[in-house]
Amino acid sequence: MSKHHKLILVPLDERPCNYEFPYLLAQGTDYTVERPPAGIMGLKKRPGDVEQLWSWFEAACEGADGAVVALDTLLYGGIIPSRLHQLELEVLAARLERLRKIRQRYPQLKLYAFQLIMRCPQYSLSDEEPDYYADWGREIFRKGFIGHRLELGIATDEEIRELADIDLRLPAEVLQDYLGRRAINIEANKQALELVRDGVIDFMIVPQDDSAPYGHTAKDQEKVRARITALDLELKVYMYPGADEVGCTLLARMMNKSEGRIPLIYPRLSAVQGAFVTPLFEDRFFYETLKYQILAAGGLIASSAAEADLVLLVSTPGETMEEAVSQKHAFHSYDVYRNLMELVEYGDYLLRDRKVPVAVADVGYANGGDQKLVKMLRQKNLLFDLAGYAAWNTSSNSLGTVISQAMIYPIYGRTQGHLDFLALRYAEDVCYCSVVRGELSEGPVQEMGYGKYELDGPRGRVAARVQERLSEELTVRIDSPSGSVKITDCYMPWNRMFEVGLTVEYVPS
Repeated sequence: MSKHHKLILVPLDERPCNYEFPYLLAQGTDYTVERPPAGIMGLKKRPGDVEQLWSWFEAACEGADGAVVALDTLLYGGIIPSRLHQLELEVLAARLERLRKIRQRYPQLKLYAFQLIMRCPQYSLSDEEPDYYADWGREIFRKGFIGHRLELGIATDEEIRELADIDLRLPAEVLQDYLGRRAINIEANKQALELVRDGVIDFMIVPQDDSAPYGHTAKDQEKVRARITALDLELKVYMYPGADEVGCTLLARMMNKSEGRIPLIYPRLSAVQGAFVTPLFEDRFFYETLKYQILAAGGLIASSAAEADLVLLVSTPGETMEEAVSQKHAFHSYDVYRNLMELVEYGDYLLRDRKVPVAVADVGYANGGDQKLVKMLRQKNLLFDLAGYAAWNTSSNSLGTVISQAMIYPIYGRTQGHLDFLALRYAEDVCYCSVVRGELSEGPVQEMGYGKYELDGPRGRVAARVQERLSEELTVRIDSPSGSVKITDCYMPWNRMFEVGLTVEYVPS
């Protein structure tokens, strides 16, 4: 019997993907994950209680083997507050220094951290940004994007004219607030790197949420990358697209390292071009990020299925990525430039004939599962025999989640915790993200008198309607003679349609 491990999790915020997923993945393993009480975490734009979070964290480290820490939570009170705060760099530097003291006090503690580079969305919407982003978001993004291209000498005449027009209109105080905060955050990123150099943090990820190849975020990446190089930290600090999945990735890494395991993963893609697609909200070819995701979680890419501990079936787009809600339309590149049937038959063969663990990264679409793929997996009765599955939000969000679950699976097998997490993915990623969310957001929610960014509370009429529709979709898309998915709780964490909070269980027949 292996020894029991206590791990501390300081999540990126209070949404289920950050607060619940790593916790749920540890169920049924030899690892207990302790996280801050929900009451001291924030609520969307309201930051968590940073002082209380630090006190909780310091106390929780007593007797812990490792900690997975979102520095944005300990610095700003969460991911959204990191884009809204008015904090001075001295305050942030003093907060980071507290990690040194904790590490001195608990030298046995393995400390894995992650800290975002502030994003710069391409659209005008203030739901997750400062209020002025509703009016000026697109302009702020374009100013950074074109300004960066101008520096590189590749801006077009049309772009230069657009920039001149933005400069006439964009209020100086808006730009000053935005760029001032970016500058402070990037200094905090650099100071965290010094903690890695000094051995306070053992390993770190700098995930890039919602990125583009040019602009404010791309330039900030260059600054942090230059600092990583100057401090010789290339093997200890990874920077790649992602954000809300990193808690899971670092949990898997912590488990792999403490078990002395390096899982070899063989990825099998549904499209020959899939490796060269740049996913929506990301800044590079898919395959480069896939390598990072596997490496960050403590594994390596296998060169063949024969040597692999695990095979990852990856449903990529054939050419360019679409949103999951749009899959009712025919897309030549999806129907012709990729082959899902071969992917499913191959997975079925490996699992049934070769007894190799198989997981599915359903990343063909952004923001939800591929209904055809899931239908075929169900026809083969594979849904609950998989080592992992994910299809939520961005390609990287899904990759980090499924890779983490799949790495835990060979150690602990088909536990109830594992089956429940699969059930959650099918209920949320397939039934909610790709079906129910779109269907209710475009009409029914408005008819009830609400908007998709302003519902009637976390557990109101909308939440009840969501649960009812999800139960219907689960029956049609997921339940099978071998078992079914039961929803025991359903709420809307941020009082908007984008994410859902679910508790589900897999009930075998």
